Amino acid sequence: MDDNKDLREQTTQQEPEYTLNDDRRVKVLSPGQLVVRRFIRNKTAIAGLAILIFMFVFSFIGGIISPYEEDQLFYRDDYLNKEYAAAIENTELRYAQAEGQTFNSIIQAQMMLAIQTKKTDFSYKDVDYKVEKAGEDFYVVSLADGTVIGIAFKDVFSPNEEGFKPSFDFQYKLHEAYTNNGGSFTADGVDYTIDPDGAVFAGGTETGFISRYIVTPFYSDVFLTKEFKQELVEELQKGAEVFNFTDANGEAAEYSIKYNPASKQYSVMQKTVTRVYDTYSYPSKAHPLGTDRNGMDMMTRLMYGGRVSLIIGFIVEIISTVLGIIFGGLSGYFGGWVDNLIMRLVDIFYCIPSMPIIIIIGAAMDSMGLDPKIRLLYLMLILGFLGWPGMARLIRGQILSLREQEYMTATEATGLSVRRRILKHLIPNVIPQIIVSVSMGVGGTIIMESTLSFLGLGVKFPFASWGNIINDVNNLHVLTTYWFIWIPAGVLLLLTVLAFNLVGDGLRDAFDPKMKR
Repeated sequence: MDDNKDLREQTTQQEPEYTLNDDRRVKVLSPGQLVVRRFIRNKTAIAGLAILIFMFVFSFIGGIISPYEEDQLFYRDDYLNKEYAAAIENTELRYAQAEGQTFNSIIQAQMMLAIQTKKTDFSYKDVDYKVEKAGEDFYVVSLADGTVIGIAFKDVFSPNEEGFKPSFDFQYKLHEAYTNNGGSFTADGVDYTIDPDGAVFAGGTETGFISRYIVTPFYSDVFLTKEFKQELVEELQKGAEVFNFTDANGEAAEYSIKYNPASKQYSVMQKTVTRVYDTYSYPSKAHPLGTDRNGMDMMTRLMYGGRVSLIIGFIVEIISTVLGIIFGGLSGYFGGWVDNLIMRLVDIFYCIPSMPIIIIIGAAMDSMGLDPKIRLLYLMLILGFLGWPGMARLIRGQILSLREQEYMTATEATGLSVRRRILKHLIPNVIPQIIVSVSMGVGGTIIMESTLSFLGLGVKFPFASWGNIINDVNNLHVLTTYWFIWIPAGVLLLLTVLAFNLVGDGLRDAFDPKMKR
């Protein structure tokens, strides 16, 4: 007996005694903790949450630490060929008429006919004329008594001074001497000399030069010096395509020559350094994702674009949720004519063609020239106002089932006001469904905003969004060549929407694990 008593005492000493307030008792998890534990166990939901955390850090913190601004422009020095001058080889005869004589187009045509038929004279209106070949491509037309009435030539004299008009005597003697390799001539009482390059001097001063090529500036405010013309003509005769010229001030420039067979003209283009936007620059150390068509850093634009897209998604869902809770709560709780009225209003909103309406409003805002900030605010209000019917139906359905529960009968028996019954007892019980709906709806809103921005009806420059960033892909060349313009924005958009859907599915399973079965 004593042994049994001792055994019972030892057993009693070994067994711990528990009370209701004992900390060693079994811990019971709260409903919120159960939801969190079930959500954490969902690997796909955790992956979606990790993606969302990255997107928020990338968009909101990345924009702060980025060394560039959202609308900062970048430039580069580019070499461009600008039209500078034009040159043409004169292959047609030109004419000069002597003072006081008649050498019109009809006489010129008769002269050409005589030259082609190898005649030395011709008649027009009972007047006899003589044609003399005085040099290479140089003809003199005179009357029967020897009076010279005009000349025809192909070599053109270019004076060094603007406004200089050579007289007929000067042109006659110049072409006569030049075509016969003469070194000097006298015209208008002035002695001139011609060097082998065609430069014409008077008293040691160069007055111009004669050449088969006609050189004219492309712009009226550009003056071509005789040195430039002479060197250009020399290069044209050599068949050169590029030449360098240094002016009197020591400034050197490179020129390219391009011949146009249709117009038989040479285009002389000057190679200049021009400051241009650094558009479509490939990824580099300074710009890890390159630059867009406006010369802005793509990485920074993606950061700010994510910020705008996420803000629009959440604000639109907040507006839709608030309106849906108000109308859905009133409809589900009161029922009767209130329910019929609100549900018919919901039906009307469901019948509204949202996309055409938004496109029309976007076009109207374009024509009004609204500020991009005001336009962004209007876009969020419009999307939120058009998106509340779905949330209202969800809230109405939940409240219709909850208002018949025993605890609601108890709240009515205790005399609680209608507002407190709805806000303190009904709405909190539908918060899980609201959270799931909002989390999945944000992704759809971001897709809607991106679609509108891609069409040019959403977020406007200088603000960035993932939609208007992809809008830069406006032709096949950009699509196939500059992958960094649209692939990063598309990937971020895809991952964000996918992450919201994964988190929404995870929350739905965590709040109501029976649905997964």
